[in-house]
Amino acid sequence: MSREAGSAPGERILSIAIGEVALRVRLHATRTAERLWLMLPLFSASEPWGDVVHFEIPVEIGRDRSARVNARPGEVYLWAEEDRIILPFGPTPLSRGDEIRLPWPCNVLGDSLDDLGILRSVRVGEKETWSRGG
Repeated sequence: MSREAGSAPGERILSIAIGEVALRVRLHATRTAERLWLMLPLFSASEPWGDVVHFEIPVEIGRDRSARVNARPGEVYLWAEEDRIILPFGPTPLSRGDEIRLPWPCNVLGDSLDDLGILRSVRVGEKETWSRGG
């Protein structure tokens, strides 16, 4: 799901580069998103799983009230128990029907400003870079 590209003053927009893929994410005003923002830039390797790309982050962040098991298209998540960012764009191996079922309740970090479907081209081990700006 694509969101409006403009940003209001004070919004935190981050850029994600995975191989040849580039995305922007508007972070929500949550403690989890704030901690992620303060950790940037982040570097990791992509791990596709069904229609999800995830990667490990080097810091522990606990689960918050936004945590949910069923993802919504266009949202970006943190799996607190495994220290992983999750970018879902379709069903996972755990999904039933058209749902996007995450492996565990995950914190909502923000919304993608671009169509996450472009992640279909991402392969295992591709370098991911998360940085400030959009």
